[in-house]
Amino acid sequence: MALQKKYTAKLALILGLLMLLSCEGYFGLQLHQLSAKQEQTKADHSSVNSITLGLLSVDQWQDKVAAIVNHQVKHFKLSAKQKRQLQTEVEEVIYALITKAEAMANQKPQSLKGKIRKFAVKTFVKTDRIKARVPQFAKTIIAKVDNPQQKNQLSNLAMAKFKEAQHSKTIDSTLQVKYTLLDGMYKKYQVNNVNELNHKLAKDLEDVNILMYRYCFGMLACILVVLTLWWVLRKRTALHGTLFILSLLFAFILLAVGLSASMIEVDCRIQTLDFVLLGELVSFKDQVLFYESKSILGVVEVLIKQPAADSIAVGILILTFSILFPITKLASTGIHLLSKRKIAENRIIKYFAFQSGKWSMADVIVIAILMVFIGLNGLLDSQLALLNIKSDSLTIITTNNTALQPGYIIFISFVLYGLVLSTILKYITSHDAH
Repeated sequence: MALQKKYTAKLALILGLLMLLSCEGYFGLQLHQLSAKQEQTKADHSSVNSITLGLLSVDQWQDKVAAIVNHQVKHFKLSAKQKRQLQTEVEEVIYALITKAEAMANQKPQSLKGKIRKFAVKTFVKTDRIKARVPQFAKTIIAKVDNPQQKNQLSNLAMAKFKEAQHSKTIDSTLQVKYTLLDGMYKKYQVNNVNELNHKLAKDLEDVNILMYRYCFGMLACILVVLTLWWVLRKRTALHGTLFILSLLFAFILLAVGLSASMIEVDCRIQTLDFVLLGELVSFKDQVLFYESKSILGVVEVLIKQPAADSIAVGILILTFSILFPITKLASTGIHLLSKRKIAENRIIKYFAFQSGKWSMADVIVIAILMVFIGLNGLLDSQLALLNIKSDSLTIITTNNTALQPGYIIFISFVLYGLVLSTILKYITSHDAH
């Protein structure tokens, strides 16, 4: 009867923990996929809003300046004082032209044709009458300039010049790259313009961020349940072996998600840049200066793909001591607990199960990333603060969105959970742990 109760309790424990393990695996898979989606979505957002395609883009400046010129030409109005000043200047120009024409007409002609022309001018052209009508001529010219139809013609002429400026080989190639990028993004996110695209990306990122933290805390809740079971069953030694092996499976899932999910995100941007040009406000919004997001596996991949030998060496070291060592340590603890004495007390198995922790860099990575975040965040804040300007003619507001990601929380949870399991193993093993 006692044996039957023992097997029943063990079976109930296995079934219960397998269900909980399935939940953790589901949460971890969702977190992994959402982390990849967030990284890709933010990369798309930074590409579309990159400063090279915005504030530093000739195309953007041409569009904004063209719009200002178009508006200024079509809507400019002369005040009464400006009309009087312009009237005087136009009259002076006309008088000067008449004086010059008189001087040319009074020159002694050298040919018969010239003499006939001079006689005709002297006979039929009365300069005194023309001079008397100069004020009326000036008013007519000003009225023409201030005419809406004439303004439209001037605006069209100005726009034609801007279009001519756009058709250079360098600008054309740059615009081609930009339009190809935007067309691809429009099709990918099923939108029609940049504003719709940015709205769509912002909404997607908000939704993804909420779900990521839900699944992250769901995984941590599963781990808390396992640790609570250890406390509840601390005196049920017959169940310790089963509970420990299943606990290792929870650790493997934590490690897999912690290694593959983004751990830190660096995001620097100019939130707003406003200034006045030709009396009109020019504004650039959400200009991304730099964006990067990486997981530990992502960092290792980048380092190993570098041509430099030192980068490859660092990548191999991180791969060995932060990924392979923790995996080997978890596997060795399970082998030590389940195997017979000869295998369990093998020097290699015992070394990885109990002593390899001092060589594992998992805890070092946790501290290093935290220190990088603190240092980098402070550095970026101080540097971006130098760009902040607020005056009547120019306003620049920068933002630093650098942040630790759920992958960091999962990885640090794995490190702490692994320490707890190592301590538990020393108490429950029947083999030599030294």
